[in-house]
Amino acid sequence: MSDGLRARIRAGDREAFAELYESYARTVYNHAFRLTGDWSVAEEVMGDTFLDAWRTREQLEPGDGTLKPWLLGVATNKARNANRGIGRRLAFLARRPAPAPVADFAEESAGRIDDARRLAAVRTVFGRLRRGEQEVLALCVWSGLDYAQAAEAMGIPVGTVRSRLSRARARLRTLADQRLAEEKKEPPHRRGEVQREAAFAALPFQEFQEDPR
Repeated sequence: MSDGLRARIRAGDREAFAELYESYARTVYNHAFRLTGDWSVAEEVMGDTFLDAWRTREQLEPGDGTLKPWLLGVATNKARNANRGIGRRLAFLARRPAPAPVADFAEESAGRIDDARRLAAVRTVFGRLRRGEQEVLALCVWSGLDYAQAAEAMGIPVGTVRSRLSRARARLRTLADQRLAEEKKEPPHRRGEVQREAAFAALPFQEFQEDPR
């Protein structure tokens, strides 16, 4: 992005805001989907995020820092409100796999099949985490914010981000292990039968990289 973008946006420069949108629309959309689990809701959250960002542009602090934490903070609040309206969370998370979570949940010696099963289990149980745990995982692990940026986005101390992320990872690991244990106890299905949850887990990761439009 060009230099002085923050100042230009604060001044109401529409071309600067269009540049901001082009740079972060997909990031905001993906983040919204991770928190809502619904493509259409994610689109609404993305639109509301940029609308609210434009309306509150004068509240931006001066400087040259990245605007990603600011946008994701707005998106997190919008997704939170959207989830209240939905009244339920989907029990899966379709996302692009990241190396760090995989290494955290499986031994290096595990085969690709075991890794795939574990990833599917993680997506399935993600919705069972507390709201704050989902948000900090989405910001730090999948959106790539550091502790300080996540703290800025969520409006909480850096220490809270660290402790919440640690608890979220531990709880997600426990829930994923429980899910894998449950799958081993489930009876096999007749040919042609496909569980809805398994079908969602089979969604290709590349869908998550497509343009939100």
